[in-house]
Amino acid sequence: SNEIKETKEFVPGFSTTDRTRSFLKIQDGCNYFCSFCTIPLARGRGRNASIEETINKAKELAQTNVKEVVLTGVNIGDFGQSTKEKFIDLIKELDKVDSIERFRISSIEPNLLTDEVIEFVAQSKRFAPHFHIPLQAGSNEVLALMKRRYKREVFLSRIDKIKSLIPDAFIGVDIIAGMNGETNDLFMDGYNFVKNLDISQLHVFPYSERPNTKALEIENVVPVSERRKRAEMFKEVSDRKLHLFYHQNIGAKRTVLFEEQAEKGKMEGFTENYIRTETSYNPKLINRTVQVELSGILENGNMDVRILSE
Repeated sequence: SNEIKETKEFVPGFSTTDRTRSFLKIQDGCNYFCSFCTIPLARGRGRNASIEETINKAKELAQTNVKEVVLTGVNIGDFGQSTKEKFIDLIKELDKVDSIERFRISSIEPNLLTDEVIEFVAQSKRFAPHFHIPLQAGSNEVLALMKRRYKREVFLSRIDKIKSLIPDAFIGVDIIAGMNGETNDLFMDGYNFVKNLDISQLHVFPYSERPNTKALEIENVVPVSERRKRAEMFKEVSDRKLHLFYHQNIGAKRTVLFEEQAEKGKMEGFTENYIRTETSYNPKLINRTVQVELSGILENGNMDVRILSE
């Protein structure tokens, strides 16, 4: 509807369902028109509040008990479109907000994840070495069908840049399997590209048709069963990569923000580089950032820790 397209206002807001972590919405809408996606139709053009208003909202959040804040939005790297400001300037200001111990950047487009942003996170006090970067397809032909704004070489350069500056950064990547036009050859080309990336985890979605999207006009529809099979292949790659990433972190010293009791006698928390860890339940540790040594991988896939300091 037209009202949606015309919306210019945006008010930053946050959720505090969880005692330890909160989501701060910094932006809404999107000016990109990827062929598989209805977001610009549903959510309107990219818009945000000013850096000043956003910082005030973060300061409000800092008055609560929340220790970790995840920056969210529809296309967060595009922050500043409606206020003539820049995402990099926002995160530099957020880094000065005392009493929030940790910020995470949620999904950010590869073409908007600039060297400047990566360099800033590499030396930042509060921004976690954790990136989530949607790739969507590993083949340049499919990226073109999707109307993505980069080639895979750009994506690869982002990964190389992150890993050169922050070797232990966690990198999560979105993939869509079996979009219209993704022949078996194009799939295998993309699959082999992704398999060789130095990343930590994939979030895989079998392609699903969305009304009023340009992708519906593309020939060569992939059968649903084949989309699922391709998604499964990517999930196996993801499991291997995550296990390898955890394995590479054995013996590392990290900080963990512990959450409430997970199950009887156990509590969980994430390291700054997004490793899920587990320890014996101790109410004193709830919502505390603790120095640990990662000592091994448990049966359930979590990492075991030795607590170094409370």
